[in-house]
Amino acid sequence: MSVPLPPILVVDDEKNMRLSLKTVLSDEGYGVQTVESAEEALTALAHDDFLMVITDARLGGMSGYDFLGRARAQWPDLPLLMITAYATPKLAVEAIKAGAMDYLAKPFAPEELLHAVSRCAERHRLLQENATLRARASETFRLEHIVGDSPKIRELRQLIQTVAPTDARVLVLGESGTGKELVAGSLHSLSKRRKENYVRINCAAIPETLLESELFGHEKGAFTGALRQKPGRVEEADGGTIFLDEIADMSRPLQAKLLRFLEDGSFTRVGGTQELRVNVRLIAATNRDIVKAIREDQFREDLFHRLNVVQMRLPPLRDRGDDVVLLADYFLHSFGVSLNKATRAISRAARVKLMTHRWPGNVRELRNVIERAMILEMTGEIQATSLPDFSLESRLHSGPDLPRIEAGLSLDEMLTAYERDLILRLMQQNNFNMSKTAEQLKISRHALRYRMQRVNVAAVSEDDESAADESNNHPAP
Repeated sequence: MSVPLPPILVVDDEKNMRLSLKTVLSDEGYGVQTVESAEEALTALAHDDFLMVITDARLGGMSGYDFLGRARAQWPDLPLLMITAYATPKLAVEAIKAGAMDYLAKPFAPEELLHAVSRCAERHRLLQENATLRARASETFRLEHIVGDSPKIRELRQLIQTVAPTDARVLVLGESGTGKELVAGSLHSLSKRRKENYVRINCAAIPETLLESELFGHEKGAFTGALRQKPGRVEEADGGTIFLDEIADMSRPLQAKLLRFLEDGSFTRVGGTQELRVNVRLIAATNRDIVKAIREDQFREDLFHRLNVVQMRLPPLRDRGDDVVLLADYFLHSFGVSLNKATRAISRAARVKLMTHRWPGNVRELRNVIERAMILEMTGEIQATSLPDFSLESRLHSGPDLPRIEAGLSLDEMLTAYERDLILRLMQQNNFNMSKTAEQLKISRHALRYRMQRVNVAAVSEDDESAADESNNHPAP
């Protein structure tokens, strides 16, 4: 379903002329709204969108020339066409100076009018297409931007390549900052719909009372402040993909309407009665425990099953081992270009500090840390002193020393997660010194190194320990 063109506003104080123009334009499929004065026209323009304005030069009250000047000042991109029965070169110049894109002399053939209107319609379509292309060109969602070499990330990239060409719905689960939006964008960019719109909505960022209108649109007068008809984001995404982020924050009444929409793509605008239909692929994501939300009656189980055709679980950064360094190098290069900095490497001590942090904010936190370091660093290598001390960040999600209980994890997986968190926490407390950490755990240094490798935590060499000790003697700014 293509978004229809806005109507044309006809301004003429002669009733017969208004009716004649409306008939000619309506027969060609254009929507038309007519008014008899410039004052009424200005009011209409303030409340509704129009493809163009066709106005007579001589009107009762404000003249057509004065109206053109006012309209051009307030809506500079709106095409304005003047009709006059007194066509002279001087009046033509005045009309163009007042803001008219063109003028027609009475009497004129209908073909002349329709030709001018069709030019405006084509201009409108080109502007819409250009806006869409600019929005699409600004996107940077590509599979190669999912950086990492850990087994779970390799599996994720393979799954994206397999699922993207289909129209299957995808539910992306993962903690905040793990890259759910990047996964959704990659799915669209590799799909058959990649030439169409990719529309994103953060359900947690829009007030509940406005989310339905944002999603499905509304009719004029549907609620206080609804001064004009507004198509929803699902209409904007017709033929393409819509990504609903933080979907678990959507209210249950709206969940029911989304469930109906997922059945056949049909919906009704807020305040409307006409059933509309679009063809979109839906991708949803949440950082909440979806099973817990269902058990607490905050999320509909039937909607979960509708969305959960393909499920993608994004691992937290603390579980990705050496991917921390790979990502840090990736962000280093990216910020080196954008900030025009000569810093091209990360020192040994800084790498140790990065590898032993738990990253409660995941990849987003790492990106911010590298950006901060690039701004502060004055040498060719990022030093540990340019990194935060992570004391505040380490308190996030620390809580009691209990294993994380996540849906779908086996006992062995939960124990491994707990062991990893414990080792990382103690390493931080001991300034990344393996000997002190091993002594505190009452195991040998060799046994600690083995356990770190087993739970996918990068082990620290003696040189790294020395570098870390040296950096800790110089606190971060």
